[in-house]
Amino acid sequence: MINSLGIKKSPKDTKVVVAMSGGVDSSVAAGIMKNEGYNVTGITLKLYDEPNQSKNGRQCCAGRDIMDAKRVSELLNIKHEVLFYQKKFRKEVIDSFIDSYVGGETPIPCVQCNQTVKFRDLFKYAKDLNADALITGHYVSRIENKNKADMYRAKDSNRDQSYFLFSTSQEQLDFLRFPLGNIQKDETRKIASKLNLNVADKADSQDICFVPNGDYSAVIKKFKPESFKPGDIVDLSGKKMGTHEGIINYTIGQRRGIKISSQDPLYVVSINADKNTIIVGPKETLIIDSITLRDINILGSDEEFRKTILIKVRSTGKLLKANIKINGKGAKVKILDKETGISPGQACVFYSKDNFGDKVLGGGWIHKADNKFLST
Repeated sequence: MINSLGIKKSPKDTKVVVAMSGGVDSSVAAGIMKNEGYNVTGITLKLYDEPNQSKNGRQCCAGRDIMDAKRVSELLNIKHEVLFYQKKFRKEVIDSFIDSYVGGETPIPCVQCNQTVKFRDLFKYAKDLNADALITGHYVSRIENKNKADMYRAKDSNRDQSYFLFSTSQEQLDFLRFPLGNIQKDETRKIASKLNLNVADKADSQDICFVPNGDYSAVIKKFKPESFKPGDIVDLSGKKMGTHEGIINYTIGQRRGIKISSQDPLYVVSINADKNTIIVGPKETLIIDSITLRDINILGSDEEFRKTILIKVRSTGKLLKANIKINGKGAKVKILDKETGISPGQACVFYSKDNFGDKVLGGGWIHKADNKFLST
């Protein structure tokens, strides 16, 4: 027999590991697996130690979340383990986040977290347990077609998390399952209520776990205070317009807080970490028509990339038409739709449309946004 996970075993003989963050989504994923009769082990990752963390914070992987995951596991009567990955997380995610910001980029630590401690290290741990599958509460769809597992955007487009999973390898995707990919968020909460889970009404995590108040500069000041170096704010021609107190206080597209008097609104157009300068200009100079990517991950076929495809350059952004030329581990992306404020350090994720929906073809990290308005 083939079970609901596409594995040739009965559910009771199928061992699954569920990544349980302590939130409603992963808890419901565990509940669905338990109700279908699978042999379930829940695993929660302890990623970050912060003694002064707010008890009412809305970040993931906090101390309260571990207790919530334990309570859910008790209610579901499943095994539960906690893995202490603080050192891994500090090296792979926090240090990388800080280095990226100091380098003038706008990083996405949640992608780094999925790419390293979650889908690499937890993947290996689940394999070591002889599990048949690793289950997560991400809102993405996984469809097997012609003996190949493909990733698609979730049914609930407002909750779709495929942007954050672009670096998933084919080997990982073959092992992963996403029970929430085809349901709406409100249905997830209804399932949690039916299961009498303590997290049914728990608010979604919004803050990054090590940035509990969304104050990135405070985190960098804590770990790398020498990064705050005053420098110049210049216009597109290089003329000095003012002074900044550290490039880490700025992001591409920023308008507020530049502290420069001007007749017309000015935006942060570029950040030059080598020269420690912030470049500002009018809104129209934020338009980007091509970007250079590094460290790309490919899930699609060569044939798919020979066509015009779709991309996303920010998690909340729209799908844009683009042409892509792959060169080893890098790529050049020609954007065919108008887009503004693209920042190095963000991800560019590739998609194509087929009969099943919006298929993820992979993606890469934005190394450079080619701005034709900047002087060379």
